[in-house]
Amino acid sequence: MPNTKSKLIGDVKLPLRVILKRTFKYLKPHKWKMFLALFLVILSVALDIVVPLIYRDIIDNLNSVNIVLKLLFGGIAVYFSCFVVSQGVRFIETIILQRIGNAVVYQMRVETFEHIEKMSLDQFEVMPVGSLVTRVCNYTSQLSDLYTNQLANLLRNILTVVGVYAVMLFISPFLALIILGIATVVLIGSIFFRKRISRLHRLEKGYLSDINTTLSEDLNGMKIIQLFNREESAREGFRKKNTIYRKNRFKIMATYTFHRPFVILCQYIGTAILFFFSAKLALTAGTVVVFAWFLEKFFEPIQSIADQLMHIERALTSSERLFNLMDVQPKVVDKKTAQDIPHFKGKIEFKHVWFSYDNKNWVLKDVSFTVKPGQTFALVGATGAGKTTIFSLLTKAYKPQKGQILIDGIDIDDIKISSIRAAIGQMLQDVYLFSGTIKSNITLYDEKYSDEEIKAACDYVNASYFIDKLPNKYDEKVVERGENFSQGQRQLLSFARTVLAKPQIMLLDEATANIDTETESIIQDSLSKMASLGTMLVVAHRLSTIQKADQIICLQNGEVIESGTHNELLKNKNYYWRLYKLQFK
Repeated sequence: MPNTKSKLIGDVKLPLRVILKRTFKYLKPHKWKMFLALFLVILSVALDIVVPLIYRDIIDNLNSVNIVLKLLFGGIAVYFSCFVVSQGVRFIETIILQRIGNAVVYQMRVETFEHIEKMSLDQFEVMPVGSLVTRVCNYTSQLSDLYTNQLANLLRNILTVVGVYAVMLFISPFLALIILGIATVVLIGSIFFRKRISRLHRLEKGYLSDINTTLSEDLNGMKIIQLFNREESAREGFRKKNTIYRKNRFKIMATYTFHRPFVILCQYIGTAILFFFSAKLALTAGTVVVFAWFLEKFFEPIQSIADQLMHIERALTSSERLFNLMDVQPKVVDKKTAQDIPHFKGKIEFKHVWFSYDNKNWVLKDVSFTVKPGQTFALVGATGAGKTTIFSLLTKAYKPQKGQILIDGIDIDDIKISSIRAAIGQMLQDVYLFSGTIKSNITLYDEKYSDEEIKAACDYVNASYFIDKLPNKYDEKVVERGENFSQGQRQLLSFARTVLAKPQIMLLDEATANIDTETESIIQDSLSKMASLGTMLVVAHRLSTIQKADQIICLQNGEVIESGTHNELLKNKNYYWRLYKLQFK
């Protein structure tokens, strides 16, 4: 049974019938347009086959002793009319297929993105961002080509091969049987070709995903790479992955380079046989010319079919990796009986909670505590003690293996994820700002908030002191990740974002870390105001920021080792007292 990691990486091989069934599901809403397009393909092929026969009659008429002008001009008129109609049919068919293809790919991209949004946090750790971008953008683009070009052209070429051979069989059964023998050799060669090219394309997808992942990581970490003079190491790592991809691409092109001349050679052998037997079979000049034309029309689609099989193979491989992703189910989902609760009082209870990320090493061990509504509750402990994990469990990013977590006396398993996250405002140490403006980052593009509400939220958390100094104020441009603002300014914007949402529970994960003293005083004033809005849970290494907390618990190796107020813990002269002495000696 394939595991989640294999599906995320894209290593799970799906049967062809399964891929086709799931792929064609997206065509179902457009089936009548698809039938019309297929009918136009058939009509176009029929006209393409009729045109050479008219051409034959024109040549035979010109080669006859008595040229019949009426038949000549009539043939030319029919020849030209068929050509015009054929091109018109192809134009309409192309427009229909392009619309179907674009609609299907649009739907697939939307579904893929929506699925990614529902994935659990640990699943993002298995699948790098670069690989996700590749699947949403590149793979769906290749599927667009499948729907808009390759399938229709493949059908066109198959019908052309069948139709042309039927005409050749009618013109000369003897020559047609010889051509069938040559075509059989081509078919056997194409089967071997497809097996090899299929394996190479599957490898190509994996190598391309590796390149995108490496590129994404290096670009995001470019500051570290440059600071530690690791440019050459980064270049070498990227060069190795690029080399592997280049060698695989060379194998693909070499395989195609061998296959094309092989098909063309078979075509020329067929033409040579035609010329050799034309005199013995007493064929007219027009028949010889048209038969040679049909030979080209017969082998050209066979060669094109190989190219189309390449594109289809690439699209099917893309589909396979895309469906691998879609088959990954989030680990934390709503129960069918989960409640939608519009508002919480803010009481939080952890009862004998055990949690492990890998089901081997316990990060939390029998953790129990209660936070009353409106209280400020602080968590203290060394890195890795489990503080942030408690926040992740409370927001249902993960599910504990044992124990129970309750909000207002209700097990969070019985509450919808959307309800919990709507009630919780989380402020992290590393604030993420999106490209856009200050206003869009505070509202997160939610248009229900008025300018007055946005301004009031910023005033409340003291963010207005720097926003009002900016040239464009709330319309000031924010670059990717908010790099044009200081850490403190980004933090104040995250506070404003939280206050605007009016949460009943607030989570602050080391929100004052890496902040200068002046900015910290501003943030502390903001936090004092925000504490009155609802229940607040705070993770902090700086004990000065939590001295006024209603309750403090100390975590060590995933266990609660002591709890109480600031003064009570100092009197105990235990873990908290030692930390306090280290920071204030």
